[in-house]
Amino acid sequence: MRFRSKRYRKDRERAPSKPVPIEQGIQILKSFSKTKFDQTVDLVCHLGIDPRQADQAIRGSIALPRGIGKTKRVIAFCNEADVEACKAAGAIEAGADELVEKVQKGWMDFDVAIAHPSLMAKVGKLGRVLGPQGKMPSPKSGTVTPDVVTAVREYSAGKVEFRNDAGGNVHTIVGKLSFSEEDLKANIMAFVDHLRRLKPATAKGQYIKKVCISGTMTPSVEIEVAPAAE
Repeated sequence: MRFRSKRYRKDRERAPSKPVPIEQGIQILKSFSKTKFDQTVDLVCHLGIDPRQADQAIRGSIALPRGIGKTKRVIAFCNEADVEACKAAGAIEAGADELVEKVQKGWMDFDVAIAHPSLMAKVGKLGRVLGPQGKMPSPKSGTVTPDVVTAVREYSAGKVEFRNDAGGNVHTIVGKLSFSEEDLKANIMAFVDHLRRLKPATAKGQYIKKVCISGTMTPSVEIEVAPAAE
């Protein structure tokens, strides 16, 4: 804590020491010291899973109901017939062989890569390039799909991907501090409900153990979410 800014330490003193209702948690977060930029609101869920077990891994993607307040640069590995539609949907680049070659040569100026299943034999060659940066298309995350146009549109609008870390935590963006309290709540609950539907059959005991929200430069606030049968 001694390395934190004076502003952060002051806000930390005002942060509740126990979980608070989601509405109150959002109000507290929005009351913290303001910055010159619109801070991103992050959410972390600590799950009752064993991250070492492959059948308890949590991974997926979701288009939040109120968006996340920013767009993403998306490329699409698609057939020639879909190139123009993908670009119209928001892709900054779309194509097959030429796009694969461009990325293979080191071009990485994009956030998300979408791929049609028929092109994965070619895109698979990019695993060593895209994998370390988390940009490799994957069926589990929804970035390998026959409907590349819809996927491009959703990811361009801010669809988020997530996966658990080694500690059993899942991190995601749920909006901006400038969002209304109602919009932040809608996004938070949509994500938590989505996580509940992904509960592994082999996970025992309490599944969602802790939920915290924070801004880019604020302390975290632990919030209560409505319990569900787990």
